[in-house]
Amino acid sequence: MIVGLGNDLIRVSRIERVLARHGQRFIDRLLTDEERATLPAGARRANRMAKSFAAKEALAKALGAPVGMSWHDAEIVSESSGRPRFELRGTVAAQVEAVGATSVHVSLSHDAGIASAVVVLEA
Repeated sequence: MIVGLGNDLIRVSRIERVLARHGQRFIDRLLTDEERATLPAGARRANRMAKSFAAKEALAKALGAPVGMSWHDAEIVSESSGRPRFELRGTVAAQVEAVGATSVHVSLSHDAGIASAVVVLEA
């Protein structure tokens, strides 16, 4: 049974502007140490940041946009197949448990300057 659904779209150019203005401060605020360690350089950096931002926003929406969740408590990791998934802890794991979800599914994409994410919470 689906207990939550969230999606988010963001223009990659918006993330490029934020990175130009705030740089490492924005990266540190959004990404965990592990996510930062795999962050590519150049143009691919903004694409990855946009997908990460969209995924974390979609997760928040699927959870009902509760106050007090930390970006660092939802980490995007890639399985060996390349499939993305979340590693959840702390504030986010507690909220997932509170809504009764036992599985969290995420799909990421980017094309034509837009990054998107869909999150499905399943019980």
